Amino acid sequence: MDLIYIGVDVAKAWLDIYHPARGAKRIDNTPPSVRAFARAAAREGVWVIFEASGGYDRVLRDGLEAARVSFSRVNPRQARDFVRAMGVIGKTDRVDARMLATFGQRLQPPQTPPGSPTRQALLAQITRRRQLVEMRKQEVTRLQQTTDHDARSDIKGLILLLERRIEKVEARIAEIIQSSPELAEANRQLQSVPGVGTIVAATLMAELPEIGTTDRRKIAALAGLAPIARDSGQRNGKRVIGGGRPTVRTVLYLAALHASRHTAMFRAFRQKLQDAGKPVKAALTATARKLLSMLNSMIAAGTCFTEVQPA
Repeated sequence: MDLIYIGVDVAKAWLDIYHPARGAKRIDNTPPSVRAFARAAAREGVWVIFEASGGYDRVLRDGLEAARVSFSRVNPRQARDFVRAMGVIGKTDRVDARMLATFGQRLQPPQTPPGSPTRQALLAQITRRRQLVEMRKQEVTRLQQTTDHDARSDIKGLILLLERRIEKVEARIAEIIQSSPELAEANRQLQSVPGVGTIVAATLMAELPEIGTTDRRKIAALAGLAPIARDSGQRNGKRVIGGGRPTVRTVLYLAALHASRHTAMFRAFRQKLQDAGKPVKAALTATARKLLSMLNSMIAAGTCFTEVQPA
């Protein structure tokens, strides 16, 4: 019997669900409603497909994991590209749910690994730190744009407060990592690579839980670092990157920049690409991809950077 894929379009207040045999229905995006849906899905043995939608899909993920229902949390851009390829013009929540079910049936995306409570707590703190850093950046910009004494004094006070909050969140991130032997060991391995600090390592563990469990091509695609061909006929277009998880890609860029400045191996790799005519950004992207591939292999093998280098 073929596996049945159910599409779910997630909104803040409700979920639109499409079952190939039963059509569409809408339920509240609340724990009781989602638990009932998840129990029914578990009894039937279906696979659920939905787009990553920030925090709005948290209740759905928790319900499906508790009921042990297989699901794929897919990249919204990938889903939109599929819809365009199918020639669908109209857009409603129910159409989106139906197309997600079709997406699952046609492409059979990999199962999203379940998130442990510890990883979820780590993700929450990483997200909060990113928000606070962005707020601080905005206040610094405002400070540069005003000469009023009172306004500057108020802005400086807020910046100081935000810096203290960031320090507190970073301390909590360290506590969460050390509370889990699995995360603590992964953190040790990741930070053995120059350029990978606490925040980079924590971001990878929280937002790229697949690291160490899949091959280098798939992990690069998940991070949005896989080169995408743009060839047609005799035309060979430039390779570009896109999709994936932008927050992961951002920290990998920063880590690759540091590694290519302070580590001979990555410095030589990046310089070789630039000497061959690669633009600076393309060379940095390739360095970030190589760095991620190495980190992925290290986590899979349980080794550190110094242990995987040739003698």
